[in-house]
Amino acid sequence: MTSRVAAPRARTSFSRLKHVLDLPNLIDIQKASFSWFLEEGLRETIDDISPIEDYTGSLAVEFGAYKFGEPQFSIKECREKDLTYQAPLSMTVRFVNKDTGEIREQTVFMGDFPMMTEWGTFIINGTERVIVTQLVRSPGAYLMEPKDPTKQVFTANLMPSRGSWLELEIDKKGVVYARIDRKRKLPITTLLRALPDEDPSTGFKLDTSSNEAILKLFGKSIYIQNTIEKDPSTREEEALIEVFKKQRPGEPPTLDNARNLLRALFFDPKRYDLTKVGRYKLNQRLGVEVPEDTRVLTTEDILALVRKLVDLPTKLGVDEESKDFAA
Repeated sequence: MTSRVAAPRARTSFSRLKHVLDLPNLIDIQKASFSWFLEEGLRETIDDISPIEDYTGSLAVEFGAYKFGEPQFSIKECREKDLTYQAPLSMTVRFVNKDTGEIREQTVFMGDFPMMTEWGTFIINGTERVIVTQLVRSPGAYLMEPKDPTKQVFTANLMPSRGSWLELEIDKKGVVYARIDRKRKLPITTLLRALPDEDPSTGFKLDTSSNEAILKLFGKSIYIQNTIEKDPSTREEEALIEVFKKQRPGEPPTLDNARNLLRALFFDPKRYDLTKVGRYKLNQRLGVEVPEDTRVLTTEDILALVRKLVDLPTKLGVDEESKDFAA
């Protein structure tokens, strides 16, 4: 009995290019990213919290150089024995007494750190896994028009990678409010009065000493005029106390506590970080020229964001003088 073997089907190519580009090694993306994290990213994370000081500022713990040891088990052993492929992480830690000048230094074992294999995977309890990137909203400023056309409420959000969120809104009565970390809202002019006259990072000068000075910053916007009428404060000290009461209700408000709170919310590098990408996007979005290494919020950023927000209704065709703003 004879058998027939089908001849291979001829493939016709309609491509104009005879040579196809070679695919890059896609695993290199994961490996390069993890390598950057070990060499630079981890260092940046440590520097964010170092040094740790006590409330008097006289005692401090500083984290210095770190290194990884060799993994205790091989990749094959981790797969067979349900182990985690990891390496010990040790770090030089210094205890500093600033009053006496005493410094104690020693190497401290920080823990075992999962390591990436040459295939771009991790072995956790004997199971080989890969990291799947998650889509998250990038740090920066976001301006939003009303989703419901019958409700003229415009919002602007400023979100960092780490730190407090600042949310602004023009409500149905044409008043601009600010909300920090989803807490109770306060008039934006109260927050502006509470800001320092000179930015601690860039030296940008902001004059909010009077209602006229504030109106001048926004071209006498009707929304800012409406907000000033709702503002219970008239001076920086009063504004600082108002901000503190909204953020820390029940605690006794003092000027020192209020200033420290405002600095911790937006101007402390250890508590607030836009990241380099966030700073770049914020500069582009708001039209400011803050140095890219300034990853905290600045008074210029807040001023520019408010300007963008109060200009948004006009750009969308809403008349500032309209009495139907609340429609």
